[in-house]
Amino acid sequence: MSNSSKTLATVDGVSGTGPLRGRALPKPPPIKQFFDSKIVSTILYALVIGVICYGSYAGAQSMGYNWQWYRIPAYFYSFTDDGFQVGELLIGLGATIKLSGGSFLLALLFGLIIALLRLSGLYIGTKVAVIFLEFIRNIPLLVLLYLFYYVLGPIFKYDRITASVLCLAIYHSALLSEIFRAGINAVVKGQWEAASSIGMTKSQAYRYIILPQSIKFMLPPITGEIVHVIKSSAIVSVIAVGELTTFGRNIISDTYMSFEIWFTVAAVYLVVTLTLSIGVSYVEKHYAVKT
Repeated sequence: MSNSSKTLATVDGVSGTGPLRGRALPKPPPIKQFFDSKIVSTILYALVIGVICYGSYAGAQSMGYNWQWYRIPAYFYSFTDDGFQVGELLIGLGATIKLSGGSFLLALLFGLIIALLRLSGLYIGTKVAVIFLEFIRNIPLLVLLYLFYYVLGPIFKYDRITASVLCLAIYHSALLSEIFRAGINAVVKGQWEAASSIGMTKSQAYRYIILPQSIKFMLPPITGEIVHVIKSSAIVSVIAVGELTTFGRNIISDTYMSFEIWFTVAAVYLVVTLTLSIGVSYVEKHYAVKT
C-alpha cells in the first residue's frame, strides 16, 4: 500500500485515512422521497388523468351530450365489399407523418446552414444568421404560417402544402441551428488546432473532425425536436391542409361528435409522441456524453 493512501485526509472538516473522499450528499426529505417514488408518481398521474376525464364526462352529461364511441373505429378502418378500407383518421395520421418528416429534413438542412454561417467568423454571415434567428424566434408560429401562405404564397405561386412545409421547416431550423451551434462549440478547441496543424482547411476540419465528434452532443436534442415538429404540424389545419387535425375537424362538422373525435385525435398524437419519446430516451442514454 502506498504512503499516500495511509495519510490523513481532511475534506470539509471530515478527516480519516485512505483515499481523499468528499462529504456524502444529504438524503432528500422523506416527503420528497415519497412523492418521487414511481408508485406515487404513477398514482398521481392516473388521478390527474381521471379527474380530467371525469370532468369532461360530467360536463358532457350536463349538456345532455349523446356519446357515440361505437362509431369511432370506422374512422380508423372498415371492411366493405371491396375489402379492407383505411379510415379518415389513419389517412390524416399518414399525412401528418409525411408533412412532419419533410419539414424536419428541410429544417435540418436550413439549421445546419444557419449554424455554420453564425460560426463562420464572416461579418455578413454572422449578421444574417443572427437577424434570421431573432426574426423567427420572436414571431408566433401561427403568424409565420399566415405570412408564408397569404403573403409569400401568391407571390411565389406555391400551394398550401408547400407553404406548410416551408413554414415548419423555417421555424424549426431556428431551433435546430442553436442545437448545431452548441454541439459544434462543445468540441474541444484542440481538435481545431490539430486539424490546422496537419494542413486541413476549415471545411475539411468540419467534415472529417468537428461534425463527426459533435454528433454525440447534438443527436439527443435533435431527436427530441422530431416530437416538437409533429406537435407543431397540427397548426397547419388553420389553412385546411389535409392532416390529422383537419380530418378531425371535418368529421366533427359532419357528425357533431366533438368530444369523441377530439379525445381520439389527442390520443393518436399522444401515442405517436410517446412512442417517439421512448426512442428519444434510448438515443439519449446510448449517446450520452460520459463525464
